[in-house]
Amino acid sequence: MNATEAGSDVAGAAATVGTALEVIVISVSDVDRAKEFYGRLGWRLDADVVVGEELRLIQFTPPGSGCSIQFGTNLTCAPPGSARGLYLIVADIEVVRGGLLARGVEVSEVFHERALGGRFRPAGAVDRVCGPAPDHKSYGSFASFSDPDGNGWLLQEVTARLPGRVDASVTSFASVGDLAEALRRAEAAHGEHEKRIGAGDPNWPDWYALYMVREQAGEELPS
Repeated sequence: MNATEAGSDVAGAAATVGTALEVIVISVSDVDRAKEFYGRLGWRLDADVVVGEELRLIQFTPPGSGCSIQFGTNLTCAPPGSARGLYLIVADIEVVRGGLLARGVEVSEVFHERALGGRFRPAGAVDRVCGPAPDHKSYGSFASFSDPDGNGWLLQEVTARLPGRVDASVTSFASVGDLAEALRRAEAAHGEHEKRIGAGDPNWPDWYALYMVREQAGEELPS
């Protein structure tokens, strides 16, 4: 085996190893103010570590998220408030938006895009069309809010993943609510399936499981 072949094998092996995005570092001007804000969102406080007078690290994790945020003192040279378009994926955007409003957070109205890119425009821009996407199409409904420094967050409603976005052999749900909603969709679809076959389906657990796995993977749904 020559060096080129060896390098190719190593690269191929590396490509199959899981590489999970764990943390995003954002910049804030007032650490305690930011800590109060993200705590008010209901996010989990994972750490608040102080090392002398030179370094402070705070970590929060949104509910159901596998990725956390960190901010603090001397963590990044980025200017405060420079993070934009930080996506928070939700199964029901109206419920999540209502929860944020109840916590005193200023959140935009739910909107959909007139053209691709409208989600990144400021509130009130013509590219943002008021109201959710027609039929609440997955990936199509948004709402936005910012932290006190202007770091921008974007809620996006996703109820069914596009093909290739989820490994069909690994099915997981971000929260109990997400799982419950998936079960409800499977139940409704299974009811239509039983109407088509004209009989009750004793193997409904298998049908539910197949429906939920395929829906999450963006594959053709059973009928």
